[in-house]
Amino acid sequence: MRKKIGILGGTFDPPHLGHLIIANEVFHRLELDEIQFMPNQEPPHKERESHTSNRDRIRMLELAIQGNPFFSIEKIELERKGRSFTYDTMKMLMERNPENEYYFIIGADMVEYLPNWHQVDELMKMIKFVGVNRPNYELESSYPIIPIEVPFIEISSSMIRKRTKNGETINYLLPYGVINYIEENQLYGS
Repeated sequence: MRKKIGILGGTFDPPHLGHLIIANEVFHRLELDEIQFMPNQEPPHKERESHTSNRDRIRMLELAIQGNPFFSIEKIELERKGRSFTYDTMKMLMERNPENEYYFIIGADMVEYLPNWHQVDELMKMIKFVGVNRPNYELESSYPIIPIEVPFIEISSSMIRKRTKNGETINYLLPYGVINYIEENQLYGS
């Protein structure tokens, strides 16, 4: 059975309400069957300074999406070592599930960066890109992008890590299950 799957990649260190809002908006606007959150190993476009283990990031994602039957976690990138290129990941996913149609969700900052993506022309033949608006970026590209307007929520994982380290409140920025997990496991210097 053909399914329309949205893929939202990221470090999710930690996953926050901004991620969930984007996933929910795209899910409903495009009438998808599912959104898969795909934590990445080493994004090729930036150096990832690991703040938590893959196990912690997966557990926080499980807590964040708990109760939503249309949200799941795709661990394919965590199963591989080294840099993760979207082209290689999507090729593997499509080999595993050739019946699915994939919608890869990216922020407007990544839309502007698309010409630099590894094998982007081949990738465009495989999947549909969904671009979501972000402050100070345009959703314009020479590539075919499905633009989706989402409410501007200026929350970032780095802001949450900084607030946690400084003993500041993170209430209402992430689901309470994730907040509790961060506190119980003393993540990010809490």
